[in-house]
Amino acid sequence: MDPRDRWFEDHLEGEMHEFGDRPVTAEEIVAFARDFDPQPFHLSDEGGKASPFGGLIASGWHTAAIAMRLWCDHALSRHGIGSPGLDELKWPAPVRPGDRLHARATVLATRRSRSRPSMGLVRTRVELFNQRSELVCSWTAIGFVRCRSAERPKDD
Repeated sequence: MDPRDRWFEDHLEGEMHEFGDRPVTAEEIVAFARDFDPQPFHLSDEGGKASPFGGLIASGWHTAAIAMRLWCDHALSRHGIGSPGLDELKWPAPVRPGDRLHARATVLATRRSRSRPSMGLVRTRVELFNQRSELVCSWTAIGFVRCRSAERPKDD
């Protein structure tokens, strides 16, 4: 089954999906930074060399956006109906030009909504890695996902 076709009932605690192979270029790092995070170490190699990073690095927000795009393209359910937010957004290592990124999504917990039985809540850990398998971004997402049936399970 395509992971994007999963209903709430199809999300199993502990299941993991790995996906993506996304190169990152200096041009896209600078373009994102110009629009959204114009700090010197995101705008040029010279600005990066004058920083503790020693060279150009991607904005953490850019890194998170890449992780989100990979998740949407490969594993986020098409039956999703939004999210109240996420927890623990972290950027433990910088993303540099030439890095190749891949992601992993792990279902941590699922719970049927008591007040809205047509949906459930899925907690997912999203992690983004570079080509050296170094963690460069992570968060825990809470997502609302439609149920196949609005009937509450008998054990509720």
